[in-house]
Amino acid sequence: MTLKNSFLFVLIVFVSSFSTNIFAQTQTKTPAKKTEEKVEGKVIHINKEEFLKRVFNFETSTEWKYLGDKPCVLDFYANWCGPCRMISPFLDELAEEFKGQIYIYKINIDQERELAAAFGASSIPLLVFIPMQGQPQANRGALPKEEIRRAINTILLGKK
Repeated sequence: MTLKNSFLFVLIVFVSSFSTNIFAQTQTKTPAKKTEEKVEGKVIHINKEEFLKRVFNFETSTEWKYLGDKPCVLDFYANWCGPCRMISPFLDELAEEFKGQIYIYKINIDQERELAAAFGASSIPLLVFIPMQGQPQANRGALPKEEIRRAINTILLGKK
């Protein structure tokens, strides 16, 4: 093997290991942002652990009791879902508009299959509106921003 061939071989091995590491990093599960930071005016991505603390602990209770300190909207979504991507900017804008009044949580159904199954999120997007008192109300499919705003005002904030 010549020096040129040796160099080429080492270069190929280096590049392929670097590419493999980048691919592996993009395939790993990204941890959800901790809501303990009290993110205001932003959509918050949560995982099962955070859901059990902040929304409802279905592992210890069978009777619905919302655990949050403000009403919330759950957005069950997937990255590959076109309608989910369509409403995502609406949710970002509404999180800012209703800053300090509600939480908007996003749950990736591909990463959080148990939560998706618990809410029957087989058809997405699935928006679940959870008031401080009473039962959650769900809507399947993409809604226009105005309808989401109206649901937040009436279901979550009790405005007419």
